[in-house]
Amino acid sequence: MTFVYLIAGLVLLVAGAEVLVRGAARLAAQFGISPLVIGLTVVAFGTSAPETAVSVQASLNGSGDIAIGNVVGSNIANVLLILGMTALVAPLVVSRQLIRLDVPIMIGASLVTFGLAWDGQLSRIDGAILFSAVVIYTLFLVISSRRESAAAADDEFAKEFGLDEPAKPHAGLINAGLVLAGLVLLVVGSNFLVEGAVALARALGLSELVIGLTVIAVGTSLPELATSIMAAFRGERDIAVGNIVGSNIFNLLCVLGLASLVSPQAIGVSSNALAFDFPVMIAVAVACLPIFFAGYCIKRWEGALFLAYYVAYTLYLVLTSTGRPFAETFGDAMIGYALPLTAITLLVIAARAWKVQR
Repeated sequence: MTFVYLIAGLVLLVAGAEVLVRGAARLAAQFGISPLVIGLTVVAFGTSAPETAVSVQASLNGSGDIAIGNVVGSNIANVLLILGMTALVAPLVVSRQLIRLDVPIMIGASLVTFGLAWDGQLSRIDGAILFSAVVIYTLFLVISSRRESAAAADDEFAKEFGLDEPAKPHAGLINAGLVLAGLVLLVVGSNFLVEGAVALARALGLSELVIGLTVIAVGTSLPELATSIMAAFRGERDIAVGNIVGSNIFNLLCVLGLASLVSPQAIGVSSNALAFDFPVMIAVAVACLPIFFAGYCIKRWEGALFLAYYVAYTLYLVLTSTGRPFAETFGDAMIGYALPLTAITLLVIAARAWKVQR
């Protein structure tokens, strides 16, 4: 039954997010909102709906480790797992705006969240700060994007979500029904997934934090994985990278912000998460800068490196959580050798790219 809950929860979450986004996008279009604004607001929030539903449900149930692990683990998986797999399909193009604006914002959001969680909890005030930041970020995106190539972006979003099709009879009721159905699916799916995850953690002897960082994080990132890989296959390789960076920003500011706001009490942040998982998330975000900057693309070998680190990270979590005797040795090898070598490699790559561009 545990696996039934997990699978049913994931299916309902993905389906709920898709139905919610399409219904809300078409409903907003009926009120005269431009496709561009819809894409940057309704669609952006909608693609983070699975993470939001799970973290909010977990915080309401008092499972703070799952709420935190879901967001932190999703951000790590988005870069290392999803960008790694997508880059293996095809080298990914990175726009200059991502390097100059969005990646620094992602790094800043990671540092701010880490700072707010440093006292071992995320309070309602912390949640209000994070959610206010995502509102400001979204408004900035809408205003800046409307100044640049608004017509092309309007056409792109309109085609993607069928906003340019003639309205059908009773379209308003149908779209409102889709929004309601999507919300119901998200609530039910998040319930199933959280219950299944807690049961799985107990059955395997793993902590709720580890389950949140791995099983739930990857599960709620499935929409991003599908979107990025399909974009790479279609040749829209810049969309794949932008999708991941934007998702990471929304996960930190919107998902954790909302979860902290609605939680009956402050969400506890474990010492393990503060000592290891948050720093890994920040390091992954910072590592994006030199890789993205070098030639404005993610090469296949860099994608393979991302994947290798995700496997190593997951393996370390499982070994540590189950108390395996060689977990400490594995961790020392990663921290003492693999990470410094990677850091030196990234610095060399960034220095060469900077020299070439000068």
